[in-house]
Amino acid sequence: MGFMNPNLPPLIQALLEPQRYPAAVQRVELVQTHISWVLLAGDFAYKIKKPLKLPFLDFSTLAQRRIFCLDELRLNSRFAPDIYLDVVGIFNTPDDPQFGGPGAPIEYAVKMRRFDEAGRLDRVCARGALQPSHLSDLADTLVAFHGAAAIAPLASRFGSPAQVLAPVRDNFHDLLRLLPEAEMQTRLAALQTWSEAQFKQLKPLMQARKQAGRVRECHGDLHLANLVLIDQRARMFDCIEFNEDLRWIDVASEIAFTYVDLLAHGQPGLADWWVDEVLSRSGDYEAALVLRFYAVYRAMVRAKVAAIRVSQAGGDGSEALAYIALAERLVAPPPVRLVITHGLSGCGKSVVSSQLLQSDPHASTLRLRSDVERKRLFGLASTARSGSTTNTGIYAPDAHASTYGRLHELAALLLRAGWSVIVDATFLKRADRDAFRALARDAGAVFAILAPQATPAQLRERILARNALGRDASEATLEVLAQQMRAIEPLGAEEVPMTTRTPRGKP
Repeated sequence: MGFMNPNLPPLIQALLEPQRYPAAVQRVELVQTHISWVLLAGDFAYKIKKPLKLPFLDFSTLAQRRIFCLDELRLNSRFAPDIYLDVVGIFNTPDDPQFGGPGAPIEYAVKMRRFDEAGRLDRVCARGALQPSHLSDLADTLVAFHGAAAIAPLASRFGSPAQVLAPVRDNFHDLLRLLPEAEMQTRLAALQTWSEAQFKQLKPLMQARKQAGRVRECHGDLHLANLVLIDQRARMFDCIEFNEDLRWIDVASEIAFTYVDLLAHGQPGLADWWVDEVLSRSGDYEAALVLRFYAVYRAMVRAKVAAIRVSQAGGDGSEALAYIALAERLVAPPPVRLVITHGLSGCGKSVVSSQLLQSDPHASTLRLRSDVERKRLFGLASTARSGSTTNTGIYAPDAHASTYGRLHELAALLLRAGWSVIVDATFLKRADRDAFRALARDAGAVFAILAPQATPAQLRERILARNALGRDASEATLEVLAQQMRAIEPLGAEEVPMTTRTPRGKP
């Protein structure tokens, strides 16, 4: 890095020299984005904003760059205070820069602690090492972060229908200019028509979601390259600091970005798992109603960025075309289906429903768990212990009716929005199964029953093991199992053809 690069300004060229840094540094690497220089020096990274003024940001003055460096530190400290350390001044002259010194700074940098780039989730995913457990952990982090994030004031422009629609239209305006071929014009016009129609339909819900506090100061750029595994924990970093409109968004738009990126990486099972894990934790199932709209918007943003890159540096345009094709798949989900489980506690219902969820090649299935929704109705976290015994508290008969009523309500909501649904519950009673079969019929959904099998010994062994771990939403005990064995109503003759049974001991 000691050679002169005429494409770099003198300051950045000088900062490639290891002796410039306060700590011992052997070599310096430079990473460039279209808006920043990032200097990797020893254990730290120094991010300097380019003196640019673009339609979506203004880094044109030193004062502005200082403000946005401070914003970057503040915003990222919400979830990565151990990575984002400080804003440091650079002093003296561009040809002889120093970290510290007399006079006023000539530039500012965000100082960050470096991490292993191999842990970035885009790279983890590319080598086939991204696991559902990583996304479950990230879902915990994101839901907690959204819960604590600032809520957009009702009088603000953030999350208003006009503010939501404007960038959607801008994407299509730019893409229609960048991709003039007749076939692409037709495809883009169809996607724009769909987006406009969806917006018109969803506008009242968008307004209601803002009223309900669903528009918050989010990360704003939550794709896989801005997520990293550190000690096997999924961490967020590099949020949007330079444009408020891109950061103050509906939480559903945030979820949609990661969803689209997982799909773009060819991982529909993980994409489905991601959305399901977030919604299961937050309980915000209304987000599913707007998620496809936001997912198509996110796909078109990525298509536009890729098309701009081709217009500037050349290339075959395949990335832009891939995102457009992804958007086309999103606007045409497959026919919906409703699957319920049936069986005693410990038979493997959650295992087989998880497998089914992750096997959807369209990433258009969500799962509802009775154990989770029952506790939500009573204001309990999914893994909290209620202290209820058989037929009391959250397991009393009226609580059973409320829980299945809530599952029915949520399933109907999701089916109407074009999502297939798996309902993970015991469904011991014939009346409960009949109610959901009628729901499927009314929604035009294919109906099926999953009935995993296990021996009594296996049931008891699994319940004892699950209770010993204490990490599951289920509170079933051996006493509950004994009661279920007495109360279970077997499948009727007309239910058998629509039922899939897994072998004993293989849930």
